[in-house]
Amino acid sequence: MKKTLLISAIVCALLAPLNSYAQFSNPFGSSKTVAQQKEDILKKNDEILKHLYKVQPKAKEVIDKSVGYASFSNFGMKILIAGGGTGSGVVINKVGGKPIYMNMAEVQAGVGLGIKSFQNIFIFQTEAALNDFVNSGWTFGGQVTAAAKYDKNGTSYQDATVVAPGVLMYQLTDTGLAAEITGKGTKYYKDTDLNK
Repeated sequence: MKKTLLISAIVCALLAPLNSYAQFSNPFGSSKTVAQQKEDILKKNDEILKHLYKVQPKAKEVIDKSVGYASFSNFGMKILIAGGGTGSGVVINKVGGKPIYMNMAEVQAGVGLGIKSFQNIFIFQTEAALNDFVNSGWTFGGQVTAAAKYDKNGTSYQDATVVAPGVLMYQLTDTGLAAEITGKGTKYYKDTDLNK
Protein backbone atom coordinates (compact mmCIF):
# COMPACT_ATOMS: atom_id res chain seq x y z
CA MET A 1 0.00 0.00 0.00
CA LYS A 2 2.81 2.39 0.92
CA LYS A 3 4.57 1.57 -2.35
CA THR A 4 1.43 2.43 -4.36
CA LEU A 5 1.04 5.75 -2.52
CA LEU A 6 4.69 6.60 -3.13
CA ILE A 7 4.39 5.85 -6.85
CA SER A 8 1.22 7.94 -7.06
CA ALA A 9 2.93 10.86 -5.32
CA ILE A 10 5.91 10.68 -7.70
CA VAL A 11 3.64 10.60 -10.76
CA CYS A 12 1.66 13.61 -9.49
CA ALA A 13 4.85 15.56 -8.79
CA LEU A 14 6.25 14.84 -12.24
CA LEU A 15 3.01 15.72 -14.02
CA ALA A 16 2.45 18.97 -12.10
CA PRO A 17 4.42 21.10 -14.60
CA LEU A 18 2.31 19.72 -17.44
CA ASN A 19 -0.87 20.60 -15.57
CA SER A 20 0.41 24.11 -14.95
CA TYR A 21 1.31 24.49 -18.59
CA ALA A 22 -2.16 23.44 -19.67
CA GLN A 23 -3.75 26.08 -17.44
CA PHE A 24 -1.43 28.96 -18.21
CA SER A 25 -0.30 29.87 -21.68
CA ASN A 26 3.44 29.99 -21.12
CA PRO A 27 4.82 29.54 -17.58
CA PHE A 28 8.38 28.86 -18.77
CA GLY A 29 8.60 31.84 -21.09
CA SER A 30 7.06 34.59 -18.98
CA SER A 31 10.03 36.85 -19.72
CA LYS A 32 8.99 36.98 -23.40
CA THR A 33 6.61 39.62 -24.61
CA VAL A 34 3.36 38.71 -26.36
CA ALA A 35 4.91 39.80 -29.67
CA GLN A 36 7.93 37.53 -29.09
CA GLN A 37 5.70 34.57 -28.20
CA LYS A 38 3.66 35.10 -31.38
CA GLU A 39 6.84 35.35 -33.43
CA ASP A 40 8.13 32.08 -31.94
CA ILE A 41 4.89 30.27 -32.80
CA LEU A 42 4.87 31.60 -36.38
CA LYS A 43 8.51 30.60 -36.80
CA LYS A 44 7.71 27.10 -35.50
CA ASN A 45 4.76 26.96 -37.94
CA ASP A 46 7.14 27.65 -40.85
CA GLU A 47 9.51 24.91 -39.62
CA ILE A 48 6.66 22.39 -39.30
CA LEU A 49 5.43 23.10 -42.83
CA LYS A 50 8.96 22.84 -44.22
CA HIS A 51 9.37 19.47 -42.49
CA LEU A 52 5.98 18.27 -43.77
CA TYR A 53 6.77 19.26 -47.36
CA LYS A 54 10.09 17.45 -47.11
CA VAL A 55 8.57 14.13 -46.00
CA GLN A 56 5.36 14.50 -48.09
CA PRO A 57 5.86 17.01 -50.93
CA LYS A 58 2.29 16.60 -52.21
CA ALA A 59 0.95 17.95 -48.89
CA LYS A 60 1.66 21.45 -50.22
CA GLU A 61 -0.97 20.95 -52.92
CA VAL A 62 -3.53 19.81 -50.31
CA ILE A 63 -2.83 22.89 -48.17
CA ASP A 64 -2.85 25.20 -51.19
CA LYS A 65 -6.38 24.03 -52.04
CA SER A 66 -7.66 24.47 -48.46
CA VAL A 67 -9.39 27.44 -46.83
CA GLY A 68 -6.88 27.29 -44.00
CA TYR A 69 -4.66 25.15 -41.82
CA ALA A 70 -3.30 24.86 -38.29
CA SER A 71 0.00 23.59 -36.96
CA PHE A 72 0.75 22.52 -33.40
CA SER A 73 3.92 21.45 -31.71
CA ASN A 74 3.42 19.08 -28.79
CA PHE A 75 5.57 17.77 -25.98
CA GLY A 76 4.26 14.79 -24.02
CA MET A 77 5.38 12.65 -21.12
CA LYS A 78 4.14 9.31 -19.83
CA ILE A 79 5.17 7.90 -16.48
CA LEU A 80 3.84 4.52 -15.34
CA ILE A 81 0.02 4.76 -15.55
CA ALA A 82 -0.60 8.41 -16.40
CA GLY A 83 0.65 10.94 -18.86
CA GLY A 84 -0.10 14.09 -20.70
CA GLY A 85 1.18 16.71 -23.01
CA THR A 86 0.90 20.34 -23.87
CA GLY A 87 1.59 22.42 -26.89
CA SER A 88 0.86 25.56 -28.80
CA GLY A 89 0.06 26.42 -32.35
CA VAL A 90 -1.58 28.74 -34.81
CA VAL A 91 -4.54 28.63 -37.17
CA ILE A 92 -4.06 30.38 -40.50
CA ASN A 93 -7.24 31.33 -42.37
CA LYS A 94 -6.15 31.82 -45.98
CA VAL A 95 -9.36 33.71 -46.83
CA GLY A 96 -8.21 36.57 -44.61
CA GLY A 97 -7.92 37.62 -41.04
CA LYS A 98 -5.20 37.49 -38.42
CA PRO A 99 -3.48 34.31 -37.24
CA ILE A 100 -5.34 32.70 -34.34
CA TYR A 101 -3.05 31.43 -31.58
CA MET A 102 -4.13 28.29 -29.77
CA ASN A 103 -3.05 25.84 -27.09
CA MET A 104 -3.49 22.12 -26.76
CA ALA A 105 -3.61 19.81 -23.76
CA GLU A 106 -3.55 16.03 -23.85
CA VAL A 107 -4.32 13.40 -21.22
CA GLN A 108 -3.29 9.78 -21.66
CA ALA A 109 -4.00 6.68 -19.62
CA GLY A 110 -2.39 3.27 -19.70
CA VAL A 111 0.89 1.73 -18.63
CA GLY A 112 4.00 3.18 -20.18
CA LEU A 113 7.10 5.26 -19.81
CA GLY A 114 8.56 7.75 -22.21
CA ILE A 115 8.73 11.21 -23.66
CA LYS A 116 7.30 11.97 -27.07
CA SER A 117 7.25 15.09 -29.22
CA PHE A 118 5.29 15.48 -32.40
CA GLN A 119 3.68 18.04 -34.66
CA ASN A 120 0.07 18.04 -35.86
CA ILE A 121 -1.04 19.80 -39.04
CA PHE A 122 -4.78 20.23 -39.57
CA ILE A 123 -6.13 21.20 -42.99
CA PHE A 124 -9.57 22.75 -43.22
CA GLN A 125 -11.52 22.13 -46.41
CA THR A 126 -14.41 24.41 -45.43
CA GLU A 127 -14.79 27.67 -43.56
CA ALA A 128 -17.33 25.97 -41.26
CA ALA A 129 -14.81 23.28 -40.28
CA LEU A 130 -12.16 25.92 -39.53
CA ASN A 131 -14.58 28.02 -37.45
CA ASP A 132 -15.77 24.98 -35.53
CA PHE A 133 -12.18 24.03 -34.68
CA VAL A 134 -11.33 27.55 -33.48
CA ASN A 135 -14.52 28.51 -31.67
CA SER A 136 -15.81 25.29 -30.14
CA GLY A 137 -12.83 24.30 -28.02
CA TRP A 138 -12.51 21.25 -30.24
CA THR A 139 -11.63 17.92 -28.63
CA PHE A 140 -10.03 15.13 -30.58
CA GLY A 141 -11.51 12.20 -28.71
CA GLY A 142 -10.09 9.06 -30.24
CA GLN A 143 -7.58 7.36 -32.41
CA VAL A 144 -7.99 7.48 -36.16
CA THR A 145 -6.09 5.24 -38.53
CA ALA A 146 -4.88 6.36 -41.93
CA ALA A 147 -7.50 4.25 -43.73
CA ALA A 148 -9.67 7.19 -44.86
CA LYS A 149 -7.28 8.65 -47.42
CA TYR A 150 -9.70 9.31 -50.26
CA ASP A 151 -12.62 11.66 -50.73
CA LYS A 152 -15.94 10.58 -52.27
CA ASN A 153 -14.57 11.23 -55.78
CA GLY A 154 -11.63 8.92 -55.20
CA THR A 155 -9.11 11.76 -55.01
CA SER A 156 -6.15 11.02 -52.77
CA TYR A 157 -5.50 13.24 -49.75
CA GLN A 158 -1.76 12.44 -50.08
CA ASP A 159 -1.44 10.49 -46.80
CA ALA A 160 -3.54 12.93 -44.79
CA THR A 161 -6.12 11.37 -42.50
CA VAL A 162 -9.75 12.47 -42.20
CA VAL A 163 -10.32 13.29 -38.52
CA ALA A 164 -13.63 15.19 -38.77
CA PRO A 165 -15.96 16.41 -41.53
CA GLY A 166 -13.93 18.86 -43.61
CA VAL A 167 -10.76 18.35 -41.52
CA LEU A 168 -7.65 16.46 -42.63
CA MET A 169 -4.61 15.84 -40.46
CA TYR A 170 -0.95 15.00 -40.80
CA GLN A 171 1.10 13.98 -37.78
CA LEU A 172 4.87 14.28 -37.84
CA THR A 173 7.25 12.57 -35.46
CA ASP A 174 11.02 12.76 -35.15
CA THR A 175 11.27 9.95 -37.68
CA GLY A 176 8.89 11.40 -40.27
CA LEU A 177 5.21 11.09 -41.17
CA ALA A 178 3.21 9.00 -38.68
CA ALA A 179 1.56 5.96 -40.26
CA GLU A 180 -1.19 6.02 -37.63
CA ILE A 181 -2.67 9.21 -36.22
CA THR A 182 -3.11 9.36 -32.46
CA GLY A 183 -4.73 12.15 -30.54
CA LYS A 184 -6.79 10.58 -27.81
CA GLY A 185 -8.10 13.05 -25.25
CA THR A 186 -6.55 16.13 -26.89
CA LYS A 187 -8.25 19.49 -26.40
CA TYR A 188 -7.56 22.49 -28.64
CA TYR A 189 -8.52 25.96 -27.43
CA LYS A 190 -7.79 29.64 -28.06
CA ASP A 191 -4.92 31.29 -26.20
CA THR A 192 -6.69 34.22 -24.58
CA ASP A 193 -3.45 36.11 -23.86
CA LEU A 194 -2.08 35.95 -27.39
CA ASN A 195 -5.35 36.73 -29.16
CA LYS A 196 -6.13 40.02 -27.37
